[in-house]
Amino acid sequence: MNTTRQRWTAPARSLPNPITLASALTDPSRPDRIQDPVIAWLWRGRTLLGLAATAWLLLAYPLTKGGEKFVLGKLEELLFGCGVLLVAGFIGVTAFILAARRPLGGLYTSRLGAPLRALGALPLGAGVVWLMVSALSGDIVSMSDVGSHDLLLGLLGETLGRIISGLVIGLLFIAAGLLCVVVLLVAVCFTLVAAVKGLNSCFRVGDVHELLPAVLSPLLVWSLFALQLFDDADVAAPPLVLNAFLLGGPLSVTALSVWEVHRLRSRYGVTLRSALGR
Repeated sequence: MNTTRQRWTAPARSLPNPITLASALTDPSRPDRIQDPVIAWLWRGRTLLGLAATAWLLLAYPLTKGGEKFVLGKLEELLFGCGVLLVAGFIGVTAFILAARRPLGGLYTSRLGAPLRALGALPLGAGVVWLMVSALSGDIVSMSDVGSHDLLLGLLGETLGRIISGLVIGLLFIAAGLLCVVVLLVAVCFTLVAAVKGLNSCFRVGDVHELLPAVLSPLLVWSLFALQLFDDADVAAPPLVLNAFLLGGPLSVTALSVWEVHRLRSRYGVTLRSALGR
């Protein structure tokens, strides 16, 4: 019984896990990178606290827009955050490398593979999502594009051949549609996890140098704060609650970034001057 069950579950276990794959592409993993458990714990605690505050706000006050618009708005904010971080990361990392003296500049350049892989995860996932949606909507191949099989028409007659050919083609399209749905769900999960983890790790710029995430994180959250100022509130909460909620994220991230820079300097001797070799 156990052998039979293992034989049936083995293919499922061999399928790529989208969360594991997205984490492998977006989580910092440089072997000699400084990994302070206190810094990691505080950032995780801040993220959990932010999620808890968001959940409380959504439960305590009614939405000002429909659930679908709310979800789409959050996705737009996520994409905007990725765009801001992409531009800021490119400018910041480029300036950091150019300002570093030899041989540090070359060393930092050799570490760019990790951020590039983290950035590449987003268009990869989005491309698969677009491809699967196009396939399911019939933009790639539809039933009308596939005619009856001439061999079946010759062997079984025109009427019976068309019936059997239609059944075979219909079953193939159903199987292909189910496969596309599975791939679509996996791609959506992969893309969302890659986007969230990529934002949290600043797309692995910490693999270039430990100071870069602390420098780029405040820019990201204050950019999102500016975006929310020009957008309607998601919930019908009092202005005092909304303002405290909106300011809580940028202020907490900025405070943690300043503290992280201080801890890296005081505990590990990492400073901007030493990072640039000056």
